[in-house]
Parts: sequence; C-alpha cells; structure tokens
Amino acid sequence: MAPNDSAHSTEAPEGLAAGRRKASRYLVPLVVAGVAAGTIGLVPALADSGDPDLPEITAQELIEKIAASDTEQLSGTMKITTDLGLPALDGLAGSLAGAGGGEGSSADPQARLTELASGTHTLRIAADGPDRQKISLVRDSDEYSLIHNGDEVWGYDSASNEVFHAEEDGKGGSGHDGAAEKRADDLPTTPKDFADEVLKASKGTTSITVGGTAKVAGRDAYKLVVKPEQKGSTVGSVTIAVDARTGTPLKFTLTPSSGGKAVVDAGFTTVDFSRPAASTFDFTPPKGAKVTEADESADEQRHAGEEFEKGLADFAGPQVIGEGWTSVAKIEAPGGADAGAAQKGDAPAEAQQFLDALGDKVTGKFGQGTVFSTRLVNALMTEDGTVYVGAVTKDALVKAANEDK
Repeated sequence: MAPNDSAHSTEAPEGLAAGRRKASRYLVPLVVAGVAAGTIGLVPALADSGDPDLPEITAQELIEKIAASDTEQLSGTMKITTDLGLPALDGLAGSLAGAGGGEGSSADPQARLTELASGTHTLRIAADGPDRQKISLVRDSDEYSLIHNGDEVWGYDSASNEVFHAEEDGKGGSGHDGAAEKRADDLPTTPKDFADEVLKASKGTTSITVGGTAKVAGRDAYKLVVKPEQKGSTVGSVTIAVDARTGTPLKFTLTPSSGGKAVVDAGFTTVDFSRPAASTFDFTPPKGAKVTEADESADEQRHAGEEFEKGLADFAGPQVIGEGWTSVAKIEAPGGADAGAAQKGDAPAEAQQFLDALGDKVTGKFGQGTVFSTRLVNALMTEDGTVYVGAVTKDALVKAANEDK
C-alpha cells in the first residue's frame, strides 16, 4: 500500500511527551535536510531490493516518528559517495595535518575526515549513547578510526601508526542563564510539536512529502522527500529513508536541480540496533606509535588564533541575502572595497590568470566578477573582493549581487 503523502495534523500519541533536551537532540535528522543546501553530509548508495508494502503514513506522522525515535545504540557499515565535481581529496589529509607551521598529525580528525568531501568511502560505525561512538574509515589495506569513549577522544591512522589524543574537560557550558532557559522553553517537547514546527518553517519554501517505500540494509523504510519550492536553488531534492520500525534515518540522498547522479548519496549497507560490546570503544596506542596530545601545540595554536583574530578585526561576518533555499551569503573583504581591490591587485598575475581560468566571467550592477561553480555550491567573487556564495544557480547568484547594489 502506497504511503499517503499529505501532511495533515494529527494528535500526539499518548505517552510521547519528552524532555526538552531529548527533543532538541531529535532536531538533527530534519535539520540536515534543511541545511543540506549549503553543506555536505555523510553517506551513500545502496540499491533498493524491492519496495515493501507498508501501512499508509502522512508526512507529518513520519516526521513525528523520527522525533519519537529513541535509538541510541547501533552498529553497522555505511558507504558515502560525494560528487561535487571536485578532484578526490584522499591525498590532502597529510597536507592539512602539517598546515600552519606545525608538524601536525595524520591522525588528527580535522585533517583526516576531509577525505569524505569527495569520492566513495566505506565506514564502520558504532554508537552506545552520547558518551561512546566509533567511526572507522576503511581503505584497502589500512583504516583510520575516531573513537569517543567517555571524556577521551582518540584518532588512529594505521597507515602511519600515528595517534591523536584529546581529553574533554567536562566543563561544557550548560547555559543556566535566563536567555538559555528561554531558548529551551521554545523547543518542541513532543513529536507532534516537532512536526508542527518543521512543517510551519517549510511553508512557502519547501515541499515535504512521503515518496513511497524502500528496502535499506535489509530493513523496511519510508522515504521522506524534501524539495525546494523556490526557483534558483541548486538542490533538486533531499530524500531520507526512515526505518519503519524504529524511526531511525537509514539513508540520505541529495540530488541537484541540474539532474544527473546524486551530489551526496549516503546510507547503511548493514545495521544492527543492539548494544555494541563495550570493548568496541576501548583503545590503547599500539607499540611504537607516535602519540600527539591535543594540547601539545596549544601555545602555537593560541598564537595562530590571535593572529587570525587580528586579521579579522574589521570583518563583520557574512550578511545573508534572501531566505530559504535561495539565500546567499555576502562576505566582504576586511577593510572594505578599497582593501579588497588592493588585495586583488597585489596577487601575482599568473595566480590571477589561473583563478580566472577556473571560473566564468560575469558582469552586472556590482561591476565585474568571476563565478566559481560546483554541482551544489556556487561562489561569485567581484573585482572589489566581495564574495557571494550559496547553493543557488549562477543566474540567481548574479541576481542577488545586483540586488545588493
């Protein structure tokens, strides 16, 4: 039986009232769909093995099902395919680890996880509540693992036999001020509240429907389909396969408005909702491994941060033009247009020619500029150094820059 794709109001099932903290946690799966217009997420392509016959469900009821999910333990294998039209970044991790003047570590997660921004990758994951998670990026003959166990975080690169270690101080701001409490009061506290907020926020900009059923990792799932209703977005649709029994998202697919294969196609190939063994999250550095403590370069990082802050002293942050899926961020050069033009003028001619060759020349009320494109995110750099960026088409980007003048 095909699911009902309408989104009408329903009463919250008895006993679904939850604490605000839990409701906040369950905002994540749906926020991913909304933020996907400007970011790159996880996971990949698994073939559906036949559409299961499931009871009818509305879009609102499916959103409520996600919100009511209490899944905290699972393990499995995922595949992640990301195709922005950029070259593979597999070899970039080592370069990033050593950037900034320090020796760095190939086990530093900030460097290693950039690999997921392009190509196809296999991940093994395990989770046991908020205090224990493990992600392993599997390659042909080696792997990279990131382990969170209590107040410790370990990163291990088997190829280089390097270890990265960090400890949490347990002082994460709990936010007991009045403003924080007010924000907590504004959070939805039941699955129905959550669904109402999502549907209200999407009104006029987004279509949310149930697009049938699927088999993902051997499990029956509903497909929640999110589509922009605004013209000019590079996002065609976001589809989230939701486990019919647990309400857990199993697969995420983002397709571009230009057509072709997905920009991001991510999903479980196998999944088990039982509690992983406690030993899964144990880690001891192997003999002979080079261990880098997160605070070893604290002074160097602090100095670099101070210098960076000085450079941004005149930077007011991005201004958002428009709303919804067609919003564009405007980033001005520190010091204004004159500084931006000067910076551009200081660039070597060869470097400027190289950059110009990567983009398309455009003109408008803003003057002249160059548009740099991927399959999802486009950026316009004008001759005065101002940058406009968003998950919008080139025409929409130029229009936003013109309207800003």
